[in-house]
Amino acid sequence: MNNSNSNRHIRLLDTTLRDGEQTQGVSFSVHEKVSIARALLQSLNVDRIEIASACVSDGEKEAVAQICQWASAEGLVDRVEVLGFVDYRRSVDWVCSAGGKVINLLAKGSEKHCKEQLGKELSSHVDDICRTVEYAHDEGLKVNMYLEDWSNGYQNSKDYVFGLIAGTQHLGIGHFLLPDTLGLLAPNEVFEALTEMQQKFSDVEFDFHPHNDYGLATANVYAAINSGIDNIHCTMNCLGERAGNASLAEVAVMVKDKLGFKLSIDETRITVLSRMVENFSGKWIAANTPVVGTDVFTQTAGIHADGDLKGNLYVSKLSPERFDHKRKYALGKMSGKASIINNLEELGITLSSENQAKVLEKVVALGDSKHVVTAEDLPFIIADIMESKEYKHVELNNCYINTGLDVDSTASVRVTIDGDEYQSSGAGNGGFDAFMDAIEKIMGEKNFVMPLLTDYEVHIPRGGKTDALTECIITWQADDQEFKTRGVDSNQVMAAVKATLRVINILLHTRSGLDG
Repeated sequence: MNNSNSNRHIRLLDTTLRDGEQTQGVSFSVHEKVSIARALLQSLNVDRIEIASACVSDGEKEAVAQICQWASAEGLVDRVEVLGFVDYRRSVDWVCSAGGKVINLLAKGSEKHCKEQLGKELSSHVDDICRTVEYAHDEGLKVNMYLEDWSNGYQNSKDYVFGLIAGTQHLGIGHFLLPDTLGLLAPNEVFEALTEMQQKFSDVEFDFHPHNDYGLATANVYAAINSGIDNIHCTMNCLGERAGNASLAEVAVMVKDKLGFKLSIDETRITVLSRMVENFSGKWIAANTPVVGTDVFTQTAGIHADGDLKGNLYVSKLSPERFDHKRKYALGKMSGKASIINNLEELGITLSSENQAKVLEKVVALGDSKHVVTAEDLPFIIADIMESKEYKHVELNNCYINTGLDVDSTASVRVTIDGDEYQSSGAGNGGFDAFMDAIEKIMGEKNFVMPLLTDYEVHIPRGGKTDALTECIITWQADDQEFKTRGVDSNQVMAAVKATLRVINILLHTRSGLDG
């Protein structure tokens, strides 16, 4: 094959529903299997899917039947494949009764497996394969054949592997599927082995089926394609036995970006499929998983945000837009001015340099205290620091609030007022009520009457988590005037406490005559 040919098309077989279901603890329901199969073929548009192993269970058969019924109506049933065994009629009959049209026979690809697991010589195993394939063809099935443990078989006894193919290639088998069953090969070994296989059997269509035990599955696919292989097996989210199979997402971007070859899939649907498989499998991928992880298009360091702002210096071909995502700039202690600007632009907010600096200072302080700051928190932070005036006649030194079920809440409050420290405790129906009782006692010593609370609002960001910033806006009535003050904190009660201290400071400042 000429690897420089940009028109070369690499075909993907997704085996999430067969090999992926061999992941420990994963068992898809019939509905889940049908949903994933439809999404893989119609939405993602993979070339082929392998959906089950024959003779496993009644539920498995029902899933195969429903998938094949749907695929037949859509003209896609020839792209649906089922693993079967060299057992003459049993697997073939099972696949046919479920409406399947393609069977992938699992033959022994290593001499050791053949002798020790089956107790047979190669010639006897070939006879069994021939009988099963001929019966499958008589029943109208297309046949592909796995060489189980091929990588070990090739390294330990090439003659056995070559003899197996030579003894079966006349049967009309569509694809010979070569699995690195234990994920033991390195890229150079993959290239050398597959090059020799193709040279020796130039008329045979080979697939490469990698596993990821050494973390080399995607690199091994790269080597396989460079050797001339056009058919690659993979799974969503790297599902599969032990360390899993090759990740479809990683393989897809590697084929397109590093080799420049064509694929059938719609890569904008990869993340959607990944999330679906996460939900149905219960196996959650890491946030930094290539392509589909939640954090892979997020820049954290301020210097990276600055570089992108000034000239897209940290942008590559692996852009989030390809996968229907947007680049994000994390907010926290490592944020810089550019991190703030990028997030403000995304929100459509314009601030002066001075106010940008104030927002950055607040974001860094929150990040330093291990608070997770999101873009959705920014409007709350901005509103908090943009209050018209910030006075500090009263400063909160300590506030301890205790609350529980069917008991009064209590609060212990310590503040500094114009340089003098005051302390009091209070009780009430809830944490904020207890705080108000305590602060009113303190302010009473200063002959300060608390304003009347007339409205109380609490907001959290859309999609906010349990530790999200909370915005509390309180409306007060004092001296025939209405005041609205805002407090922001991840603790809802503390947000209200901050809003209360703000109105006290405003009123103290006004009554002292310092407001002009």
